[in-house]
Amino acid sequence: MASAMKGRGALSNPPGRFDQLTKSFEHDGWHEEDLPDKVETVVLPEPSRSIISRNASPDIGFSQSINPYRGCEHACIYCVSGDTQVLMANGTSRQISDLREGDAIYGTERIGYYRRFVTTRVLAHWSVIKPAYRVSLADGTELIAGGDHRFLTDRGWKFVTGTERGSTRRPFLTANNKLMGVGRFAPAPNKGPEYQRGYLCGMIRGDATLKSYQYEREGRANDTQHHFRLALCDDEALQRAREYLDAIRIETSSFVFASASASRRQMNAIRTHKQSNIEALRQVIEWPADPTLEWHVGFLAGIFDAEGSFSQTVLRISNTDSEIIDRIAQSLTKLGFRHVIEHQDRIAAKAIDVVRVVGGLPEHLRFFHTVDPAITRKRDIRGQAVKTQADLSITRIEPLSQSMRLYDITTGTQDFIANGVVSHNCYARPSHGYLGLSPGLDFETRLFYKPDAAQLLEAELAAKNYRCSPIMVGANTDPYQPIEREYKVTRSILEVLARTRHPVNITTKSALVARDLDLLSDLARDHLVRVMFSIPTLNNEVKRVLEPRASSAAAKLKAMRALADAGVSVGVLVAPIIPVITEHEIEAVLAAAREAGASVSGYTVLRLPWEVKDLFREWLAEHFPDRAAHVMSVVRAMRGERDNDPDFGTRMHATGPLAQLIRQRFRLASRRLGFPEERQYELPTHLFRPPSRRTPQLTLDL
Repeated sequence: MASAMKGRGALSNPPGRFDQLTKSFEHDGWHEEDLPDKVETVVLPEPSRSIISRNASPDIGFSQSINPYRGCEHACIYCVSGDTQVLMANGTSRQISDLREGDAIYGTERIGYYRRFVTTRVLAHWSVIKPAYRVSLADGTELIAGGDHRFLTDRGWKFVTGTERGSTRRPFLTANNKLMGVGRFAPAPNKGPEYQRGYLCGMIRGDATLKSYQYEREGRANDTQHHFRLALCDDEALQRAREYLDAIRIETSSFVFASASASRRQMNAIRTHKQSNIEALRQVIEWPADPTLEWHVGFLAGIFDAEGSFSQTVLRISNTDSEIIDRIAQSLTKLGFRHVIEHQDRIAAKAIDVVRVVGGLPEHLRFFHTVDPAITRKRDIRGQAVKTQADLSITRIEPLSQSMRLYDITTGTQDFIANGVVSHNCYARPSHGYLGLSPGLDFETRLFYKPDAAQLLEAELAAKNYRCSPIMVGANTDPYQPIEREYKVTRSILEVLARTRHPVNITTKSALVARDLDLLSDLARDHLVRVMFSIPTLNNEVKRVLEPRASSAAAKLKAMRALADAGVSVGVLVAPIIPVITEHEIEAVLAAAREAGASVSGYTVLRLPWEVKDLFREWLAEHFPDRAAHVMSVVRAMRGERDNDPDFGTRMHATGPLAQLIRQRFRLASRRLGFPEERQYELPTHLFRPPSRRTPQLTLDL
């Protein structure tokens, strides 16, 4: 018999009646000691001033959410990204999904009276699932962002959405606000044969030596020499020219034309003396009678690399050959660039003409992105002021039809140039970057919890201006992290919601939710709760490598049955469906969930944006080498022969015959099993009883 403890009535610490539901469901298929190079999880408290996050999106089932934890320990391997173009430090643009930590990009800083462009680096890179909005500008620019994202306007930073009064009051975008930046980026050129021919024409005519000549040698007949040489300080242009020459089988050799000195860089060169090569080069640089658009683009890239410059906010191309000047002007006109030609007479040299592209930085960046010259140092916009003649006034802000995963970055300047406008970091995960932590592995192992979540929630619910609407618990990260067993932050939140009869939605990968069956069943008596379980597979071995730290399917199903038997509304998300690997389990997962009491269902198909595709290929090669090629073949067939389809409306469920087959299978199975056609989110709000607003009790200093 246990001994009594002084000052305590109970003799032992028996488990609660619901604890057995989550202590020994089914073996999840992994052991901590089996994990190579295991990284320990570190948990720290995070003081907060508020607990409820709000959005104004009408296209999802909740306007409020609570995230008990920052970070996620489930370690799932799938995520998606956006296709917003970001201005790189070399003057090019790249999709935000393609960025990596350490990449050099442009940001802005206030220097003197103006905010100016400066180079910075990507410190962190992440994604979150959020309601999305489309912001349309007068110049045709379109921006897709979450409601909590901020853009720089002529009146300061503003959120995409907000309110004008109450605790959520914050500055937000409205029609006719003007964003700051240069406007939308032009698409990169197609560098096909015509582009390459145009580039070589501009480069060789502008900066190369190409000639054949004769000279007499004593005692021998006249000798004919053929000579081609291209010497440049910038290896980028030299390598591009050589690559294009190799493509048309004109072989060249490289050599050092001039060694570096204290006042100049080394100049490298390529050359050939072969007669057939010289004759082929003359054909390459002939002026075409009817040049294609691609030729014009390539020609401008080549002549800019050879004779162009960009400094002091001026983009110019100079030459003494009037025919070359005429061709430059024709190509600029063809591409819609406004320009002027300035003639300069010189006493000691031939007269020179200068073609200058006008329109300021927006047109200069459009030139760089449209023609893509090889020399990146000529694209430097550092120090230029963030001001433009482009019409960047907002014409429309509209919610998209669904939540979507949105990518963001943390930078050294706390901003970046997104599709031509100055964009601030989103709120979802930047604190990891701010604290010197990575939103990658650190996001899984450096977790933060909110110890005063219940008190904060009670205070916010008691506010006079609070209006009840269903709260989503864990909108960004799972509220039932493994650390919830110890810290019980989610449970403390549910206790407040149950006491105030407040409606709540929960989405989780964890069977730990069953621990709180007492609170959930209490809420369920008034239809105030719904719990959705994410189950991508029933196979324990697949689960081990797909989402190693989440609960097994068997554990989730037992938790689902326990909740359903207690009257809690439960549902299943078959997500993600991976062709060949988990695709065959669609009907089985739905049937198992239905058997366990699920009343609603949904699904998504695997997506592989740029950042994930290589990781996923490595994952396939490691765990499913015999099926890797087949899986990728099917994925590409459902994504328009690409690894990923970023288009709105199709990225969740894919397209094509195979995607349609999955859709039909899901719908037929759902219908046969009795799942409703559409998920319903409405939960009652009329039963809400706000907590009393207590006045803090004064203490006596005795």
